[in-house]
Amino acid sequence: MDRTAVTSANQLTAAWARTCGAGSTVLSGAGVLPLLAVLCAAASGPARQELSAVVGLPAEDAVRHATDLLAELAAAPAVRSALGVWSGADLPLTDWWSRSVPADVRGVLGDDPADSQATIDEWVERSTDGLLTKLPIKIEASTLLVLASALSVRTRWVAPFGDTPFRIDAGPWAGRRDIAMLSRTTNDLDLLTVVATPVGSLTRLRVVGTDDIDVHLVLGEPERRAHEVLPAAIESLTGRWPVRTGSQLVPGKPEPGVVVGDEPSRTPEPILRTLTPRFTVTGSHDLLARPRLFGLSSASNTSQGHFPGISPVPLAISTAAQDAVALFTAAGFEAAAVTAFGMMLGAALPAGTARVVSLRMDRPLGFVAVHRPTRLVLVAGWVAEPEEYPGTPD
Repeated sequence: MDRTAVTSANQLTAAWARTCGAGSTVLSGAGVLPLLAVLCAAASGPARQELSAVVGLPAEDAVRHATDLLAELAAAPAVRSALGVWSGADLPLTDWWSRSVPADVRGVLGDDPADSQATIDEWVERSTDGLLTKLPIKIEASTLLVLASALSVRTRWVAPFGDTPFRIDAGPWAGRRDIAMLSRTTNDLDLLTVVATPVGSLTRLRVVGTDDIDVHLVLGEPERRAHEVLPAAIESLTGRWPVRTGSQLVPGKPEPGVVVGDEPSRTPEPILRTLTPRFTVTGSHDLLARPRLFGLSSASNTSQGHFPGISPVPLAISTAAQDAVALFTAAGFEAAAVTAFGMMLGAALPAGTARVVSLRMDRPLGFVAVHRPTRLVLVAGWVAEPEEYPGTPD
């Protein structure tokens, strides 16, 4: 897989996670990065510089990196990815854009925004196997171009969990009855690791799925919050900080969520017991609420255009959003993210007046085709009868 693009996507996810609040959410830098890369390659001026800084890729190679990343994802059995681009029928597109964006991902926005919305919503549902059913942005009459990505993951656990109601007696969830908890017992202590990070110890449980998918469940120290734990968890996967495996933990040294001890057993094999909540979380994110994070500060300035690589018509980002969902169950894990950017006219067209001359050629006429440089007449002819429109009744 394209390691440069992977590193950039992971860094974007970590940076985004630092902005998380206290509530449940889910987000995907991998869903945003391909779109930012495509925009970066098509942009100019400050917008290109800001996008390139976030994407972390040379602007001239950004589209290739993005499409390679999507292709690699699409080749993974448990992953689906898709890219879609819809432009207004009257929006002229550059030759570069037509060459760079595959024809099979391009579509046309209709005259009725509601019809276009419904068409792209169907694409979202189809591309995520129904995990998400609508585009995260609204298509308006002023929308000239929509750029979207869809990413979904489905895997089943190699070793399923048991599913049981549970009462919590301590901590923030204390006193809640019948919480859906998942339990499992294995002999592999090293599925659990404790990582020493700048925000304290993180306990990380690796849950192995089929089709080369792992889900890491991470617990921080009690006073740590999402904006600290999530970025550290992402960065910890690079191996940059000291790690102790479950088999290296000893009794009497507290770690987040971990108790180590000895119990009577009929066999000498070690035991790893896990208890974790079943969950479904969703996230809806307005990317323009944090334009600097995504390199969109200049690109969303609608007083001028920023994407000459797409069209000679000045374009600016008008909307940018992501919807995401994740489900962790006894049997497996499912998640999907759909990211979309909408573009509108980036500058008012100059006002003025124009003389109108009308010509109606509604009788027999002749034509002459001339080679302009040499003024060579290539063909000439006469039209005595107009051609009948297909389907016209006799």
